[in-house]
Amino acid sequence: MFQIGKTIVSEDILTKDFVCNLKACKGACCVEGEAGAPVDPEEVSQLEEVYPSVKPYLRPEGIKSIEEQGLYVSNDLGELETPLVNGGECAYVTFDDKGTALCGIEAAYRDGKTKWKKPISCELYPVRVQRYSDFAAVNYHRWPICDDACSLGKQLQTPIYKFVKEALIKKFGEDWYAEIEKTAQDL
Repeated sequence: MFQIGKTIVSEDILTKDFVCNLKACKGACCVEGEAGAPVDPEEVSQLEEVYPSVKPYLRPEGIKSIEEQGLYVSNDLGELETPLVNGGECAYVTFDDKGTALCGIEAAYRDGKTKWKKPISCELYPVRVQRYSDFAAVNYHRWPICDDACSLGKQLQTPIYKFVKEALIKKFGEDWYAEIEKTAQDL
């Protein structure tokens, strides 16, 4: 672990390799698990703003879940997350003709219907950020469904911090990311 500003960062972010391999996992991170994707409180207004443009991209069961539960839900710890369809996949998930899970919010973004790509937690994955009162912990979330992403990352020699560079800069800024790069070079 090392500190950059008000973040404590796991060394795994620098030393472990990772590149999403959608052909292998078919977007399982949007379907598996016990909760939706974390939503930062400051993203709530963005989610509310883009929903009318995103809705046409969603499946009927996703729309139904959102209409019943809301655009986001609060978990037992009071943290916000995307709603699920029947306790399964994220309500914002769509599927292509090969059965790969994709993000309806991102589809609207790519088509120029919104200026917001998707929750930062999704852009950052496999990095998870946990906020505490005085700092944020930046960790690598290991999940067996991502073993193929680890293999591809190793093959391409792409450490996690490089794979999620754009999202890390969006979340923490250019200067923070420059510190990550410097720390990686010093290893």
